[in-house]
Amino acid sequence: MADEEHTKPTARSFLSCATEVARLMDLRDAADVPEAHRARHLAHAVRKPLLERAHLSEEFFAPLLAAAVYDPDPSFCVWFVEPAVYTFGRRRVMTALLDYLRTGTDAEQAGAKRAWYCAHVPLRADRSPAYAPGGSRDPALDESRDVMDEWRETLQRSAV
Repeated sequence: MADEEHTKPTARSFLSCATEVARLMDLRDAADVPEAHRARHLAHAVRKPLLERAHLSEEFFAPLLAAAVYDPDPSFCVWFVEPAVYTFGRRRVMTALLDYLRTGTDAEQAGAKRAWYCAHVPLRADRSPAYAPGGSRDPALDESRDVMDEWRETLQRSAV
């Protein structure tokens, strides 16, 4: 019973995050889908359209990262991290995850750790038009060695 109570707020938060991303994508509400499956249904519905866009507006950034952090399944948070990395750059995504690690609740910190793994997704032209041949992309968007060092230092400090 205690475990169910502990996971319910996370599931509701993930649902609200997935709903916000779907709203930004102008996808219809999944009201006909049972609530227990609605968040995953919405996540599945936005995955391909997110990757098909070469650009996402700024308003997508926070909802994508929140959905990745609140996604309870580590196998699927990549559905939100990958389009964020392609559009906004690995550096910015990792910096946001570092902020969750430093200042988030225990659940947000755990979600940030799951999403961090996904933030290392390889950048390939066949996965997103953002990397199409002939396109130009500032390499600084993906330079993240210093952020990775900060991540490790933060983990070490929290382990002490």
